[in-house]
Amino acid sequence: MTMKLPAFLLVLTALLAPHVSSRQAHSKRLTGVPNNPNVLGNALNFWTKLETGGWDLTRGATSGSISLPMPQKGPILIQPNATALVIIDMQNYFLHESLGGDPLGRAIVPTTINLLRAFRAAGMPVLWTNWGVTDFDIINMPPSFIQGFSSDDTSLTSFGSEMGTVVVPESDQSIAANSTTPGPNITIDAGRKLTRGSWNAQPWGDLFTEQTEGVANGTDFYFNKNRLSGLWGPSTPLQTFLQDNSMTTLFFGGVNIDQSTTSPLFATQMVDYNVALDGWRTNSTGILPALMNATKA
Repeated sequence: MTMKLPAFLLVLTALLAPHVSSRQAHSKRLTGVPNNPNVLGNALNFWTKLETGGWDLTRGATSGSISLPMPQKGPILIQPNATALVIIDMQNYFLHESLGGDPLGRAIVPTTINLLRAFRAAGMPVLWTNWGVTDFDIINMPPSFIQGFSSDDTSLTSFGSEMGTVVVPESDQSIAANSTTPGPNITIDAGRKLTRGSWNAQPWGDLFTEQTEGVANGTDFYFNKNRLSGLWGPSTPLQTFLQDNSMTTLFFGGVNIDQSTTSPLFATQMVDYNVALDGWRTNSTGILPALMNATKA
C-alpha cells in the first residue's frame, strides 16, 4: 500500500487567539497551498479531484492524458509524457531455477511483458533497474548488504563471488536442463554474483529479449544499481533520467516486493513523484485494457 504521511498544520493563531472560532481559523489561507478543496499539494506538485471520483495526476497537463482504473481511490488520470514503468530486479539471479529462483516470480513474467508492451504502445518509457555492481561498489558496500547476499555470512560468497556454471537446454536458456528437456545442453558461466555484464545479473528469459530490443529501439532504458533502491546516493543514473525527462508519475513492477520494489517506490514518493505499485491496489488486469484503448484513440 502507498504509505500516507501525516500532515502537520501550524495552529499558532488559534492558540494565541482562543476567541477566534474554529471555522475562522480554518478559513485562513495557508501560504503556497491552493485555496481549493479539490486540490491537494502546491503550485508545482498537485492532484486534482475528478468529478467522477479519483484523481487527476497530470499537474495541469491534461492534453493527451490517459484514465486508468484503480480498485481503490481511482480512477487516475496520467500524462504519458511524464509517466514511466520501472521494472526492478527481474534477473536470472532471482528467477532462474538453476540459481534457486522463485517459480511464483517466473509465473508473472508473461503478464509483465504484456504490461511493458502496453506502456510502450501508449508512448511511455520502460525503465529497467537491476543489480549490477562493480568492484568499486563492492569495496564500499556496507556489511548489512554483504551479509544479506552471502550464503555463509562471509564476504567470500557475497557480491562479486564466482557463482560457477549452470547447464541449460541450448534451445531455452531460461530453464534448467534435466532428463526430460529436449535437444542438446550447453554449459553457461553464471559469472560473479550480481556484477555488471554477468549472466546471473541479466533479465530472465524473454525479459532479456524485451530489454535488449527495447533499448535498441529507444523505448527502454537500462540502469544499474548498487543498493536496493536505484535512487540511493546524491545523483544516480535513474535519478538523472527522471529529472532530465520531467517524469512525475511512476509505476513499479518486480518480484521482490518487500525489498527491491518498495525501496525505490518509497524513495521516489519522498521526493514528490506520483507512485503506483499496490498503492491504489493497482493490477495489470485493469490497467492493460485502458492502455490498449488509449493507444487506439
